Amino acid sequence: MNVGDLVEDFTLPDETGASRSLGGLLAEGPVVLFFYPAAMTPGCTAEACHFRDLAAEFRAAGALPVGVSGDAVERQREFTERHSLGYPLLSDPEGRVRERFGVRRGFSLAPTKRVTFVIGQDRRVKEVVRSELRMSAHADRALAALAALRTS
Repeated sequence: MNVGDLVEDFTLPDETGASRSLGGLLAEGPVVLFFYPAAMTPGCTAEACHFRDLAAEFRAAGALPVGVSGDAVERQREFTERHSLGYPLLSDPEGRVRERFGVRRGFSLAPTKRVTFVIGQDRRVKEVVRSELRMSAHADRALAALAALRTS
């Protein structure tokens, strides 16, 4: 998935077990879909908490951060409760959505690459952030892309 690509709708359960579709999430504004390897690991916690800490900026941009990993619903619930994340975490244990976005690792204990997609309400990818080691880069660059969209 690259900038300009059209994202097909998908539905996954969130941390409460409720079904969430991309179309439904996009109804209110752009979605910042960030894939992460595993809930409650140090890097993923740092990344998720940085998105949480920038919640006011994302609201001001009219955008919603949404995390996706292969973790089970129960693990996602524990992750969001432990860190008061305040945004949806989607569970993709079979990796269907991970495959569609091209963020699957070939072989690894953490089957999902750390990649973020800024998706406009037209379902087009506006920005892609690929960084395995700079956890704050994902939210920071997503906010910069959202600001550029508002001024264009």
